Amino acid sequence: MNTNLSGRVALVTGASRGLGAAIARSLGECGAKVAVNYFGNSQGGNRVADEIWQAGGHAAAFRADVRDERQIRAMVGEIETQLGPIDILVCNATGPQPFAKIEELTWQAYLDQLEFFVKSPMLLLQAVVGGMKARRHGRIINIGSEVFEKGVPEFSNYVAAKGAQLGLTRSWANELAPWQITVNQVSPGWIPTERHANDPQEARDAYAAGVPLKRMGVPEDIGAAVAFLASDAANFITGQKIAVNGGNTLA
Repeated sequence: MNTNLSGRVALVTGASRGLGAAIARSLGECGAKVAVNYFGNSQGGNRVADEIWQAGGHAAAFRADVRDERQIRAMVGEIETQLGPIDILVCNATGPQPFAKIEELTWQAYLDQLEFFVKSPMLLLQAVVGGMKARRHGRIINIGSEVFEKGVPEFSNYVAAKGAQLGLTRSWANELAPWQITVNQVSPGWIPTERHANDPQEARDAYAAGVPLKRMGVPEDIGAAVAFLASDAANFITGQKIAVNGGNTLA
């Protein structure tokens, strides 16, 4: 299987920690030049870029709020100057993910999630798709979640936005297929990262007990799936959702 990404440039949003950092490292290991996007965590973004360099790769950190069109355009220009045209776009950035009962919800709670999972991918794609069309090559990979299939209670703001994200993935796949640009989604299960540092062990154990493989995944599992979809090995895969969750959603 050819997952060599040498000569490709990848932008991973929200890559200063957690799943984004693992994705950036995986793409770097496969030979891509990696643009590590961060917003508030410059130390983390630069650390991830340094780790890629230390592993023999090529990377640089770039600050931008990926909900802001002006900042996205400026960041993409900087990436193209330093690393080259973007071939691989991984939309991973996210914000707070509060649980809320129906009675406590506001419309703003939904908009906050849509900003990350619909608005941000749209603005990012608009900034890079022209070059991808001109080169007749591109990889768009959205990072989703199993919550859409699971229908997690008291989480409808997040679940609804993730459902919308899957819808745009499928629509974009059809629209961009004539230019040989693929659009797919990787949907992780609950994979512990820094975000989950304070989650009780009892909750982790209960989740793992319900997973067919009887364990939780690690961030590198997501990085490997993204690297595969970014590679030539996935040339004929588009419009798909790949669940990386140990079989926790089988429908």
